[in-house]
Amino acid sequence: MKSVSSKSFPENPKSAIQNPKWLRLSVIAFVLVVVGAVAQAQQPKKIPRIGYLAATDPASDSARSEAIRLALRELGYIEGQNIATEYQYAEGKPDRLPELVAKLVRLKVDIIVVAGADTAIRAAKNATKTIPIVMIGAGLDPVEAGYVESLARPGGNVTGLTSLGGELVGKRLELLKEAVPKVSRVAVLYDPATPDSVRDVKEALPVAARALGLTLRSWEVRAAEDFDKVFAAISKWRPDGLYLPRRNPLMRDNEKRIVGFALKSRLPAEPVKKLLAKQLLL
Repeated sequence: MKSVSSKSFPENPKSAIQNPKWLRLSVIAFVLVVVGAVAQAQQPKKIPRIGYLAATDPASDSARSEAIRLALRELGYIEGQNIATEYQYAEGKPDRLPELVAKLVRLKVDIIVVAGADTAIRAAKNATKTIPIVMIGAGLDPVEAGYVESLARPGGNVTGLTSLGGELVGKRLELLKEAVPKVSRVAVLYDPATPDSVRDVKEALPVAARALGLTLRSWEVRAAEDFDKVFAAISKWRPDGLYLPRRNPLMRDNEKRIVGFALKSRLPAEPVKKLLAKQLLL
C-alpha cells in the first residue's frame, strides 16, 4: 500500500474542485491505489469496481465525489467504460455503516474509498483485511486510531489522505474570542459517536479554554431528534458563544437547524462557513 499523507487539506469537500493543488494530490494518491488494486485483479477484461462509502448523504458529499470523478476522467478512468463505482451512503446514521460496507465486500469491489468520518473508516477496516481501503479527507490521526502502523509505512490494507486538524482546535477557539471579545461562556455541541470530536471536547478544548479564560460546557447530540432538547438546555445556561467541532457528519447534516438556533439566540459561532459568515458573526 502507498504511504499515508499527513498534509492538511480543506475540510470542505467543495473546495476540492476550487483548489487544483488539493485535487491533484488527492487524485494522485487515489489513482495509485486504484491502479494497484486493478493490477492485482489479474483479469484483463474485467472492469475494476470502486466501492465508495460515506457517512453522509449524496447531496452533502456531492462536491467531493464529483471532484474525484472528474479527476479520474482526466486521467483516462471513465465511469461506465473502464471503471465502475458502487456508492453507499449512511445518510448520517453511523449504525448503518457496517451493513453498507458488508454489501461492498459482497459485491467484491477492488477497492473501498471512505469519505471522511472516522466511524466509516473503522467500519471498513473491521469488514475486510484484504480489500485496499483509501480514506479521503479524514481529520484524525490514523496511527493513534490504529488504522496504520506509521505514516511512512502504513502496512495492512488502509492508506489515503488525512487532514490532521486537531492541533487547530485551540486556534479556532482563540479566533472566536478575538472576533467577539465579550465571549466568556461557550456552549459546545458534539456527537459522542465521532471519536475525533470527542477527543477535541475532552482534551484539546479544555486546555485552550483555560488559556483564554473561557468557561465551556458541552452537550451531546446523538441524533437529529435531540437538537430541540439540547437547544432548550443551552438557552437556560445562557452562553454568549457556540462552538462546533469539525469533521462531524451529524452537525453538518443539521447545519440549517444549528444556524437557525444561533441566529435566534444571537450567538456568534465557530466554525462559520463563508456563506453564513454575515449571519453568524453578530
